[in-house]
This record gives sequence, structure tokens and C-alpha cells, in this order.
Amino acid sequence: MEWKPQKSSSNPLHLEITNYMKKKILNGEWTIGTKIPSQRILANQFEVNRSTIVTALDELSADGLVESKVGSGTWVVNNTWSLLASTPPPDWISYVRSGIHQPNIGIIQKINEAEAYPNIIRLGTGELSPDLLPNEQTKKFLQIDVNDSLSLSYQEPKGSLELRETISHYLKRKGIEAAPASILIVSGALQALQLISIGLLKRGSVIFHETPSYLNSVHVFQSAGMNLFGIPLDNEGIKYESIGRLKRQHHASLLYTIPSFHNPTGNLMSEKRRHQLLEVCKKEALPIIEDDVYGELWLDSPPPKPLKANDKQGNVLYIGSVSKSLSPGLRIGWIVGPEPVIDRLADIKMQTDYGSSSLSQYVVNKWMKDELYEDYLNQVRVELKSRRDYTVEILNTYFSDIAVWNIPKGGFYIWLQIQSNISIQKLFELALKEGILLNPGTVYDKNEQRHLRLSYSFASLAELEEGLIRLSELIKGLK
Repeated sequence: MEWKPQKSSSNPLHLEITNYMKKKILNGEWTIGTKIPSQRILANQFEVNRSTIVTALDELSADGLVESKVGSGTWVVNNTWSLLASTPPPDWISYVRSGIHQPNIGIIQKINEAEAYPNIIRLGTGELSPDLLPNEQTKKFLQIDVNDSLSLSYQEPKGSLELRETISHYLKRKGIEAAPASILIVSGALQALQLISIGLLKRGSVIFHETPSYLNSVHVFQSAGMNLFGIPLDNEGIKYESIGRLKRQHHASLLYTIPSFHNPTGNLMSEKRRHQLLEVCKKEALPIIEDDVYGELWLDSPPPKPLKANDKQGNVLYIGSVSKSLSPGLRIGWIVGPEPVIDRLADIKMQTDYGSSSLSQYVVNKWMKDELYEDYLNQVRVELKSRRDYTVEILNTYFSDIAVWNIPKGGFYIWLQIQSNISIQKLFELALKEGILLNPGTVYDKNEQRHLRLSYSFASLAELEEGLIRLSELIKGLK
């Protein structure tokens, strides 16, 4: 909610809030059965004391519009429209509950809400800090040269040909040979996964993935009726030895992997393991989705070549993106695969959104077609390496007796394992009350009750220090 009460108004704050919420209810924006956000969340969003919220809710309750239940929350129970109407209004809550797409898990919803809180320290956010994004250069690209071929019309189904040609040339540096016809422009890696789930797989399909995995934090496959099956990791990457047996046992349809700077563990799959994984999947005719959105964010030395670089049979669908490296807001990524697959996914994409933003494709092409992108990446790597080293220094000072962790060679994440047997959920809630937002390991594997995904990419150095020191105190207090 972007609305805020006017503190300079002559009306009491609680009355402004009451009137705002009453309007939401009477206009049908909050229908009967809608759950009102918690008092704490409302106080944060409206930037008022919690007592002000309590008073406002009491007013709504006295008018018979809301009802509170201990342990359950506050719900809309009535509105004047429903009383005046000859027939009851549609039960939108039942529609919401019966929708095909599964809702986010509760803790993800809390994280998404809390990211909008003012002054919160985000220790788990998986994106570049706004300070690291190339805003000024991007503004220059938007000052269109009269000689440039900018089109604001719909692009062809696979996306801008010029951008696909640029990406084709760019991928050669990674050892990937892909003609523009084998490349589909998508609105980020998540859309790539969604297109694959609805365009290539049938309900009930089994998807193998590393455990823990980013896939557990989004319901793109589950909402399409797929089943996820986790395979453990070791220091070299996913354990490939059991894949053949498990594939036959569970009739798996494909394997999803993040070989370079894995989300959430930061793990880097070794070159040897990449060859072993590719070989076993080729033998078992098990297609691979290779998610390489972090591959450019190496800090010490470049990672081994992508799996796709050694794929000579079209076994790998390769996903790339600029969301982690250049801008999350541009929403541009790509899928590389066999032409019939790309044709199929392009057709599905045209049915769902009629193509990614022409303007975003123009900007990304301007960045990638010369050395500007590589120069920018070099700057980002320096900044991320400094942030990683600074974070590790803080961990060494304040966490050496309470946790163990990896030192990633790239990407955004440190997979922190807390040594004591504390409640991760309770730690999350306590930290949130202190203005610190965490990403618990349970987001990526329900059995990960002792891990946190720490990110050094988003928070400032001062916020990293303040947030991590306070986090160490909270952990010690729960022991």
C-alpha cells in the first residue's frame, strides 16, 4: 500500500487510516473474507505507532466491517454493498483459493512484503545493490541516436533478431555455438522455466534438481503439476552417481542445475563433475536445464565452461540473463536449445505475453554488442569481491564460534550453517522485528533447519556490518 496518512492533517491519524481502509472495503477492493495485514505490517507501511493501528481496527470492528480472531488475524466480514445488494457479491476469496497457480510459501510472502519496508537491512536479497547498477550509462542509451533502428512494435516471436545475433556472438566466448534461430528472448530466467514447464512437460512429470535448490523457492513447476526430486550436493557439485538409477525409478523428465555459483549455496561445479553429469544424462537420455544467470559474476577466476559448451547432441537447454549482472528491471534473458524446442517455446511465449519489451531488448543489445558490457562486469566483479571479503571478515570476527560457512568464488551467496540447534523460524521473526530481513534455508529445502542464505550483493557495507553483528547477537541469545 503506497498510501500514507497525512501527519500534518487536522484529522487524527487513526481516523485517516480508518477512512482509508473503510473505502477499500466499501469499494470492493477488500471483499468479504479478505485478511487484513497484521498490526505490525500496517504500522510499518503507514509509518505510525502500533497503537494507532489498533484504534483504527477497533473503529472498523465497531462498524461491523471487520472481525478479529486470536491467533488468526483480522478479516473483512461485511460491507454495506453486500447488505444493499439483492444478491450476494461473488465470493472472490474462493476464486483466489481455487486458482491453478500455487501461492508462494508463507515465508516467501513475508520476505516479499518486508523488502518494501523503509530502512530494513536486507541480508538475503539476491540482486545487485542499486549503487552498483549502471543507471547513467543506461540513460545515455535511452537518448536514442537517429541512426539507430529502434522499434516500439511487437518483435518477432523469438525476440529481436539483432539482439539474438549479439547474444549468439557473445555465447561463442563461452564456447557455446548457437545460431540466432536457436535462441529465444524471454523476460528473465523465471519466465524461461515457466515456458519449459507448460510447453514441454506434462502434468505429473518429475524434475530432478540439486538440494537445496532455488526451485523450491518458486512454484513454477509445482503449479504446472510437476513433482520435484532433490539430489544431494558435494563440494564439486551435484552427486551424479545415482542419477541413472533414480531416473529409471522415478521416470524423471529432466534435470535442473545451477553449475556456476549455485543458488543458495554458492557452490561451483568442477569441470570434471560437469563432464560426468553431462555424460550420465546423455546416457540416460535425461535433458538438462542449465541455469547460468550467475556465470559472469566470478570473483577469483572464471568458472569452467558451461555444460552447454560441451553438449553436441542438443541435450541441454541453456538459460542466461542480465537480471543478476546488469539490471533486474530490464527483465531480459534467453533460452538456447534445439530449434524445434525454441520454436515451441516461442509459440507459447506469444500466447502468454506477445514478446518481451522492445525497449528493454534495445537497451540490452546496446550494452552487449561491444566491450561496454565486459568493462562494466569487470567493475562489478571488483565491487562484489570487496563485499564478499568484507562479509567474510565480519563472519570471522563475530560468527566463528556459532557457525560455519563457505567462501564462494563468485555469485552473491554465502551458505551459513548455524552450529547450535535453534529455531530458524524464530530467528527470522526476531530479526525482522529488529529491521533485519533474512532468507532462511527452509525456503530452499524444508529440511534445512540450520542454514541461512546470506547475500553480500545488496546491502551496503555499513548495513552488512550492522546487520551481521546484530544477527550474531540474536543467534547467541537463542542458544
